[in-house]
Amino acid sequence: MGRLTTHVLDTMRGKPADRVAIRLFRLAKRRELVSSVTTNLDGRTETALLDEVSMSTGTFELEFDIADYFARQEVELAEPAFLDTVVIRFSLRADENYHVPLLVSPWAYSTYRGS
Repeated sequence: MGRLTTHVLDTMRGKPADRVAIRLFRLAKRRELVSSVTTNLDGRTETALLDEVSMSTGTFELEFDIADYFARQEVELAEPAFLDTVVIRFSLRADENYHVPLLVSPWAYSTYRGS
């Protein structure tokens, strides 16, 4: 069985993004909250979002509270924030490992399937 992990990198400051609230939802018949975590000082979660027990094939959404993170930084930004909550929708298979990082600035973001 596989697992799902993530991390957040602040590309404006060139460092991991700590204390970013993240929510993982499973999309099936209804939108179900699977996990709610916060990144550590390394921009990662302490545990996998889905592990070999909870991993399942399907479509999921990750929500990252980016506006809250950048509001805590010592950078003057416009109000309201351009990016509030970044949502990434993706599908996965239960028998594979997935790493879905978020590279983010106050004005742009990107993601990819990592290993």
